[in-house]
Amino acid sequence: MLGDVVPATDRYLEGVLVAMATDAAEYGRVNEDFFAAGPAAAVLLDGAGIRGIESICRHGVAWYTTRLGGELIARLALADGRDLVSLLADSIEAVAGSHRDTCDLADPSSPSATVAILRLTGAGADHLVLGDSVLVLDPGDAGPDVVHDRRELVVRERYGAAYEAAPEGSAEKELERARYVTALRANRNQPGGFWLAKDDPVAAAQAITGTTPITDRTDATLLTNGASRLVDRFGAVDWPGALAVVRADGPAEIIRRVRVAEQAAGIAPDDATVAHCSALGR
Repeated sequence: MLGDVVPATDRYLEGVLVAMATDAAEYGRVNEDFFAAGPAAAVLLDGAGIRGIESICRHGVAWYTTRLGGELIARLALADGRDLVSLLADSIEAVAGSHRDTCDLADPSSPSATVAILRLTGAGADHLVLGDSVLVLDPGDAGPDVVHDRRELVVRERYGAAYEAAPEGSAEKELERARYVTALRANRNQPGGFWLAKDDPVAAAQAITGTTPITDRTDATLLTNGASRLVDRFGAVDWPGALAVVRADGPAEIIRRVRVAEQAAGIAPDDATVAHCSALGR
């Protein structure tokens, strides 16, 4: 598994160096994460779905994240000054319109995705996070600003304890999994639950947004939850420590350490993607 990590690749975001690494959860399985960088913006998505999703949407989760990510990066490239919530809402609607006639988008388990967006705007950086992907802004002279949407985590902790505790491979595990999935479906894109990009553009208004002043020392790191679990699930390092690893050894090292921690804990791996954007104000 560790050998399957895609080596960090260098891209440029308006002169900013972007290094990215990604790894599918299993060998031979399609990676449902998405990352792209345009002239002044970066987009990271983490697709979500269930087993047998083809009966709900014939296209699948990876198709959804790729289409939504493409819609977002194209709109961001226009640099027309529109706010990120509006751009996300339009992108969600565009993708929904492309397969509403062939797929059951009303089903709570139709393909969805978390979203993290970074956009440079002169001396500042706009950000948007919807779902449990993470965006970390580090000004270089103070502690990092971690932008994360914890609403899904709250729901998972509320309903997932019995599922996590059940023995792997047991009938009890399958029963608790069914109950857990039902609870997640009932709370997805609902008030009091959690929000993802799916078929309804109104979900975009639930995103966490903001603008941060930047200097030539400001870095930004975007992570899907399969990578951020090194910090927020395993506690192997804190966020300053994780950023130090990224700077010293690159994004792939975060994923390598995640795989080691998953194996030690007996936890199933997840798609993992890390993108590091350095010297934003350069």
